[in-house]
Amino acid sequence: MTLRGDPRLQLAGVHAKLVGWLVDAAYPLWGRHGVDAQNGGFIEALDPSGAPLEHRRRALVQARQAYAFAQAPRFRWQGDALGIVSRGIDYFHQYYLRPDGLVRTLADAGGAPLDERALLYDQSFALLGYAAAAIALDARVEFERRALELRHAIDRRLRATDDAFFSGEDHALALESNPHMHLLEACLAWAEIGGDPGWTAWVRDLVELALWRFIRTDSGALGEAYTMEWLPAPGVAGRIIEPGHQFEWAWLLLRCKQRHSAPLQHAALRLISIGDEFGVRGGVAINALLDDFSIHDPNARLWPQTERLKAALLAAALTHEPRYWSMAHSAAISLISFIETTVSGLWFDVKLPDGSFVPSPSPASSFYHLVGAIVALDTAVSRRR
Repeated sequence: MTLRGDPRLQLAGVHAKLVGWLVDAAYPLWGRHGVDAQNGGFIEALDPSGAPLEHRRRALVQARQAYAFAQAPRFRWQGDALGIVSRGIDYFHQYYLRPDGLVRTLADAGGAPLDERALLYDQSFALLGYAAAAIALDARVEFERRALELRHAIDRRLRATDDAFFSGEDHALALESNPHMHLLEACLAWAEIGGDPGWTAWVRDLVELALWRFIRTDSGALGEAYTMEWLPAPGVAGRIIEPGHQFEWAWLLLRCKQRHSAPLQHAALRLISIGDEFGVRGGVAINALLDDFSIHDPNARLWPQTERLKAALLAAALTHEPRYWSMAHSAAISLISFIETTVSGLWFDVKLPDGSFVPSPSPASSFYHLVGAIVALDTAVSRRR
């Protein structure tokens, strides 16, 4: 007999609430006010009343919003999702692609370049945005061509050592795990839908990098910054352990199980354990620990909650252990509090240790995290039907 307190059943109720919020509030609001009808592209943020803010526009937001709206048909949103994706990706391709094939980091609303740097982080999201558009617009050949051109440019201009990449063209001495994580996410998306075998090769190389370089052998935690000799970066930067990234890397490693011969599940579950045991306080995943697992930043941004949910759901599906269903339910409940705003469809970005939220605009960059978490929850709930 199934108990009423079974977190898997409770998740179904949270799933209905989150999907309802996404379809009835978030997509309509951001489709109406988060899309620039005059210039094209996507707005950076909405103020607490839901009005658009004319900030300078980062490349990553353009690609992330294309990804977010590309998922809308899955939830049967009745808005013009495909038109938004098509116009958004055209705007991105027109104004952010440099002549050398890499993506610049910043432009103004009219598309004029403001920052010509090419950051690995932005290239990774461009690849992910192309993958999402390829599926939504049923144009895999066209978008894989664009993605391969970008991948080759990344290989030419940002390749470092040991299958790692520099974070930017300045070849700064620190090697960062975070842009590699999103590069893995993008290459995995293409390995699942594309025709080029290089996507799977890059997935395997990036997994190796995580296992043997980014994950500390002493604790099993994943660090943020390393020297060219693969030592933790000097100072506090080399000591930072972000709970959100433990969850996010774990989710990716678990997804790569079928594409890699190494025992990824053990490493991934250790990351989840570290994130949940040391990085969750007051029911939310906090921003940062140090390498001794003491708290460095006790505030809690929205995005780590979404990554905790994704990691727990996939761990539950693969291990069938009840504790991961409980973790997923806890993460989903924590996520609800961030979207309980005066104007439905917005979100808070930062929760303080006392449980209050920092009043601020809702950043468009968080929509990618929210949509990804709701997609993962929808997959988990659908699998059980």
